[in-house]
Amino acid sequence: MSSPRRTPGTLRLALQPKLIGLAVFAAAAVLLTATMGVWQLGVYDTRQADERADRADMPTVALSQVLSPGEPFTATANRRPVTAMGRYAPTAQQLWVSGRELDGRAGYWLVAPFVVDDQRGTDGNRERALLVVRGWSADNGELPAATAGRVSLRAMLQPGESAAGGIGADRTTATIRIPFLINELPYDLYSGYGIVTAQEPADAAGVGLEPVAPPPVEASWTSGLRNLAYAIQWWVFGAFAGFMWWRMSRDVIAADRAALMSAGDSRDAGASEQETPAQEVPGALSR
Repeated sequence: MSSPRRTPGTLRLALQPKLIGLAVFAAAAVLLTATMGVWQLGVYDTRQADERADRADMPTVALSQVLSPGEPFTATANRRPVTAMGRYAPTAQQLWVSGRELDGRAGYWLVAPFVVDDQRGTDGNRERALLVVRGWSADNGELPAATAGRVSLRAMLQPGESAAGGIGADRTTATIRIPFLINELPYDLYSGYGIVTAQEPADAAGVGLEPVAPPPVEASWTSGLRNLAYAIQWWVFGAFAGFMWWRMSRDVIAADRAALMSAGDSRDAGASEQETPAQEVPGALSR
C-alpha cells in the first residue's frame, strides 16, 4: 500500500536556480528603475528651484518696459518688480478689498489708483493709472489719506482677479477685478495691479496700515516637466518588471507542480499494478 503523496510546497519550488536567477534579475531591474526615477525627480526639483531663484532675482525695471497702456497682462509682467513715478489719486477714489489675510488675521487691503507720469489712456484724454496695494488694515473704516505730491514707488506686479464683485457704500469690494473697476474709476487702468514694496517719500505708506508682502515666487509647473515624466516612466518600467517576475514565477511554479504531481500519479499507478496478485487459471488440475 503506497503512502499519501505530499504536494510540493511553493517555497521549495520557488527556490529553484532558474527562479532564483529570475528573482535576482527582477530585483536588479526594480532597483535600477527606482533609482533612475528618483534621479529624474531630483532633476525636476532642481529645475523648479532654479526657476524660482531666477524669478526672485529678476531686476527691477520701469513699469513702461513690461506693461504699456492698452496692453494685456502677460507672463513677462507677472510678479515683475517695477518702479513708477506719479501721484496717488484723491483719497475718495481708494477702495477696501475684503477677505485679505495677514499673519493669519482677516482684514482688508487698501487699494489706490496711482496715476503714472506721462502716461495717457487709449483715448489720449484719460490719465493712465496703476492700481496699487498700499497696505493692510484689520477694519475698513475711514479711508487713510492719500499722499499729495509726486511719489516714487516700487511694486511687484500681479494679474487682476477674475471673480466678480461690486463696490459697497463703504468703498469695499471683494476682488480687484480690473475690467469692472475701469467703469468705476475715471482712469484707464493697467491690466494688472501692484503690491507696493517701497516708496518715497516714506510717509506715503499711509497711517495705520501694515505693509503687505508679495506672494512667494512660484515656478511654472511646466519647468522640468520632461524630467518629471521620465521619473514616472522609470517607475512604470519598474512596476512592470515586478509584475512580470510575479507572473513568470507563478506560471513556472504551477507548471512544475503539475509535472511533479503527474509523475507521482504515474508512479502510484505502476506500484498498484505490481501489488495486484496473479489470478489462477480456472479449471486447472492439480496433480
